[in-house]
Amino acid sequence: MHQRILLTGINGQVGHALNQRLAKAAMFSLGLIALDRSRLDLTNHDQLRQAIKHFKPDVIINPAAYTAVDKAESESELAYAINADAPRVLAEEAVKVGARLIHFSTDYVYAGTKQSPYTEEDETAPLSIYGKSKLAGEEAILTSGASHLIFRTSWVYGVYGNNFLKTILRLAKERDSLRIVADQVGAPTSSQSIADAILQVLVQITDKNVESKSGVYHLVNAGETSWHGFATAIVEEYSKLQAEQGWGMLKVTPASIQQITTAEYPTPAVRPANSRLDCSKLASDFSIRLPEWREALVMELQQLTA
Repeated sequence: MHQRILLTGINGQVGHALNQRLAKAAMFSLGLIALDRSRLDLTNHDQLRQAIKHFKPDVIINPAAYTAVDKAESESELAYAINADAPRVLAEEAVKVGARLIHFSTDYVYAGTKQSPYTEEDETAPLSIYGKSKLAGEEAILTSGASHLIFRTSWVYGVYGNNFLKTILRLAKERDSLRIVADQVGAPTSSQSIADAILQVLVQITDKNVESKSGVYHLVNAGETSWHGFATAIVEEYSKLQAEQGWGMLKVTPASIQQITTAEYPTPAVRPANSRLDCSKLASDFSIRLPEWREALVMELQQLTA
């Protein structure tokens, strides 16, 4: 009997990576129901309820989210509709059909004032509408009574969708220099790394001999850097691959990427200065450790330019 998995948001970064991974996994591909916004609109609660009632999934995976951090400051209603109300409906319906809900959250639920990496037990204090809406989604799931796994991740990027990696590569081809914030620290996390980890989690939770777990987990690539360090690494690693493969040259060099402060680059939404997340709980409960962030970056670049 194949596990029926309902996957939302397959046109997003994480949803796209998960869809590709699950479609290739023999034990999950036959039961996979992968839906984009045209077939499952998270702002349409009736549609959400009907889909779960109809498909009766064993597992609901919800990577779909409103992720326009700055835009959320002026579109709070939409951000809450997608990031808070939709997870609540998914959780309520999951209870009715006995499904487990896997949901994704963010480092932005923290204030970023702690001097060391955040653990799942640390106090949340989001600074932005985006962070507040994501935290509200977490809380709705926790109070629903649904069997759940909530994965907080950070600085997500990949070959699909709009993200920091693709923005830096575009700008590095157009400009002679870049100015990038250097006083925000975290772990760039690739969508492929997330998908690989979730596949491992699914294998474990579908094993009847494995104790069922619920809760919040941190899920990020290992190591840490600043946005400036991430941008520099993107240019360095792309340039290495460019030399090997003969791709289009970048105008920007690592030396021409200038460090600036958050104050020098004001944005509508306030970002946490410390986005580092401790993943010890994930390693302890699931024996999962994500690759080092730079190693994951190279793998994404290889796929992006394949």
